[in-house]
Amino acid sequence: MELWQQMIRDSIHTVDQLVEKFNIDRKVAEDLDEFFQARINPYYFSLIRYPGDPIWLQCVPDKAELDDFDGEEDPLMEDSMSPVPNITHRYPDRALFLVTSQCGLYCRFCTRKRKVGDYEKISMKGLESAFQYLEQHTEVRDVILSGGDPLMLTDAMLEKILQRLRAIPHIEIIRLGTKMPCVLPHRITPELCEMIKKYHPIYVNTHFNHPWEITPESSRACEMLANAGVPVGNQMVLMKGVNDDPAVVKELLQKLLKIRVRPYYMYMADETKGANHFRTSIETGIEIIENLRGHTSGLAIPHFVIDAPGGGGKIPILPEYVIHHDEDKIILRNFKNKVYVYKNYKDKNNPGTKKNGKTSGKNSKSKIKEIDYSKIELPILEEVES
Repeated sequence: MELWQQMIRDSIHTVDQLVEKFNIDRKVAEDLDEFFQARINPYYFSLIRYPGDPIWLQCVPDKAELDDFDGEEDPLMEDSMSPVPNITHRYPDRALFLVTSQCGLYCRFCTRKRKVGDYEKISMKGLESAFQYLEQHTEVRDVILSGGDPLMLTDAMLEKILQRLRAIPHIEIIRLGTKMPCVLPHRITPELCEMIKKYHPIYVNTHFNHPWEITPESSRACEMLANAGVPVGNQMVLMKGVNDDPAVVKELLQKLLKIRVRPYYMYMADETKGANHFRTSIETGIEIIENLRGHTSGLAIPHFVIDAPGGGGKIPILPEYVIHHDEDKIILRNFKNKVYVYKNYKDKNNPGTKKNGKTSGKNSKSKIKEIDYSKIELPILEEVES
């Protein structure tokens, strides 16, 4: 048995351990265990500095989870976009492939807690139909392995999956969505890296949320992947009490670059059942981006997105840098709030010239379809405390 597998076995996961380690009332601990079980491996547990700190909040069950009846079990509508078991096909040229229900740590904000930890919900029996779907759908050029965490599979099992995917001619890119470099970096071994190298191009998207998660062990894991030719990106979730502070996020992103991990996404927390207490205001996210843009390298600035409820996909959110825009010019503000004018250029997308205040030219009408927003029924958004 490898060290990482032993650490999984030694994880905190029982009701008795929750009561003993975290002083949780037994009835509450039992209810939490029934709602979404705990798994806190010894490595990640060692990162906790004090009760209620940013590491604690991410992994220790909280009775606030039981008070949240507003969240959805499947806020991103993954199941309704699943043509066959284990596959979610939302975007035109890429598909999500769930290969395991297990994770090295069960995050309390998990958006897929309806499946994670349950062997029956993400079954290995569903792999064959998933492979057949990917073989038949030639528009899919990019496959993201997720779950659960694909690095919970043994090297041999993971290689069988990679080998099968590489036999499909139209699949160009394989991505591994894994939190192991952060929560159980001992999983990243020389043997794993050597195996992955055989199936390039492979990308890894990992998941650091706080600077304390960047340790000698996690740094070494990320650098091993980078040395094996694997580009590593980070997907951070914005959470109250964890990283809802511009200085904390800036420190995290700069430290990620030092270990060769490129900040990729910063998500608003999903509207997931049991996780409402983590959510911040959108304004908090915008403030963080404003405190990054111009104040640190562009390499350190992630895309700030909302994964739209109802399966709308990732929608970028940006601070308002455009003050005015017409066919002649755009007026902008920079990170110091200084204003600049950039002259617009007439080309095939803006060929017209003004005559008597009107735009002329055979292509003067916009090719963008006009939308009557008054006819769109929008959900009522609850105000969330920042």
